Amino acid sequence: MTTRGQLRVLEPGWRDQLRGAVTTVEGLDAAIALTPEERRGAERAEAAGFPLQVTPYYLSLIDGDDPACPIRRQVVPHADEATETAGDLVDPLGEEAHEVAPSLVRRYPDRALLVSTDQCAIYCRFCTRSRVVGAGAGPAPLRSLEPAFVWLEAHPEIKDVILSGGDPFTMATSRLVRLVSRLRAIEHVEVIRLATRVPVSLPMRIDDELVGALRGLHPLWVMTHFNHPRELSDEAAAGVARLVDAGFPVMNQTVLLRGVNDDASTLTALFRGLIRWRVKPYYLLQMDPVRGTGHLRTPLSRGVEIMEALQGRLSGIALPKLIVDTPGGMGKVPIGPDYVVDRAPGRTRLRTHRGVEVDYLDP
Repeated sequence: MTTRGQLRVLEPGWRDQLRGAVTTVEGLDAAIALTPEERRGAERAEAAGFPLQVTPYYLSLIDGDDPACPIRRQVVPHADEATETAGDLVDPLGEEAHEVAPSLVRRYPDRALLVSTDQCAIYCRFCTRSRVVGAGAGPAPLRSLEPAFVWLEAHPEIKDVILSGGDPFTMATSRLVRLVSRLRAIEHVEVIRLATRVPVSLPMRIDDELVGALRGLHPLWVMTHFNHPRELSDEAAAGVARLVDAGFPVMNQTVLLRGVNDDASTLTALFRGLIRWRVKPYYLLQMDPVRGTGHLRTPLSRGVEIMEALQGRLSGIALPKLIVDTPGGMGKVPIGPDYVVDRAPGRTRLRTHRGVEVDYLDP
């Protein structure tokens, strides 16, 4: 999408993509001509901060001549990452406080989250887990996760396990299959969710080998993060189709990001594109207050305004819930426009998306 550098996908294999990922200031500047603010941010990230990494594929989606490019803003560090704002937290979801076994987080009665690796294909600058992701440890050996499996086996109330990281789809297929099989062997775990941004950042990873190896371990749900219509490429469409055709329900959690997707027209195009692919827009997430990300966060009121603009104008299957994952790990809260105008005994007055007020009478 740019005249600078070679940004087309030169390495078709997913392993080649990871080996060829841009991880240095010089490599990034050669591709997209960094602004002074981006260069300072990238130098800081390279030295000691949350690391920089962009696959050649995802780099090819960037407009290298536009510093406001919505893809660029998601993965290119910025000097503003050194600025802390009110409410910033290192661990915004309180995962360390809710860790019940090494790498296992429980914040809800019936589900738990297993951190399986610290590696991703790309490092999104708004990452909730930036305190640990990209640290270099790589996939956790199965033996190191055994205390987590033992804890899960002792808690039959856990019906749902989210396999996260990092990104579990960056593991070798054999390793991922062993991990999922170990979870599947726990009788009361009914559903396993695979939390991944690989369909967005490394779609060639969703190949026949991966899909064929995992489909025997259903029910498996794939939870992914498309944030902008520009990410709906032909390569991503092919990867998602392999998943859906093999029986994997795919749900999308869009993060609301300032200067990326914080307007109704952008999200309309994204959500309509996703349902064409048979992907359900599940959540529109208010961005977590991760330290150094204030420049990417929107006010809560902006998400409410956008949802009001979308209500009644998009099909219900294309409308996600607007969610705030409350600081400290207290759980997700749905928010949205208030359509109740007035309440009286036996009567509620509602405002429709047309602006018409209608009375609903209780039986």
